[in-house]
Amino acid sequence: MKPTWPIRFAAAALAGAALLVFVPNPRVAAFQNPEPRKVDFATEVLPIFEKSCGNCHGPKMRMSGLRLDTKPGAFAGGENGKAIIPGKSDESPLYQRIAGLGGLIPMPMGGKPLDPAQVATIKAWIDQGAEWPDNVGTQVEAAVKKHWAFIPPVRPELPAVSNAKWISNPIDAFILARLDREQLAPSPEADRVTLLRRLSLDLIGLPPTPAEVDAFVNDKSRDAYQKQVERLLASPHYGE
Repeated sequence: MKPTWPIRFAAAALAGAALLVFVPNPRVAAFQNPEPRKVDFATEVLPIFEKSCGNCHGPKMRMSGLRLDTKPGAFAGGENGKAIIPGKSDESPLYQRIAGLGGLIPMPMGGKPLDPAQVATIKAWIDQGAEWPDNVGTQVEAAVKKHWAFIPPVRPELPAVSNAKWISNPIDAFILARLDREQLAPSPEADRVTLLRRLSLDLIGLPPTPAEVDAFVNDKSRDAYQKQVERLLASPHYGE
């Protein structure tokens, strides 16, 4: 009778080989089919928008009404509708334009097209849901809104001063308040001849005539100085 151990050994070896072939190894499977890498918007997508899209779709120019420098602007779309459809890159006009699909000229217009890696990054970002954190990409918008030209003027309240009788117009209140902080007193009011000379030189660059001086000195009305201001502003020499 022939020994059976060689047969048993061969059968065991075949069974082990079958296990190696048919039982999946989790580590091997993960390496062969890795999970898609999550695209980071702030470090990978936003820099592309700023460098390649900002000139035509930023705070200064919005071609087709589309902005790509802020989250609300990007997802609002432009004159042609939505530009980004989260989860559907192939249906997103943004991806179609940068990829040059359907015979379209690849964006940016008049510039160097994005390289394939950049296009793939934006495609993956859209397919992954186009996540855009609320606190990213708003710095430019905030800076623009803080510029003085975009802040509506608001009339300030008059400051408290030490001598309200010295004030003849609202500007005087701010001048006197500053003098009070510096612990200084206003200079005495100049005589009428000096006042008219200063006013005339400031507005028309010419000294007043003797007749104009006499008229101002002899005018005892409360608005005598204001009348001289109006007269000089109406002069053809004003602004020369």
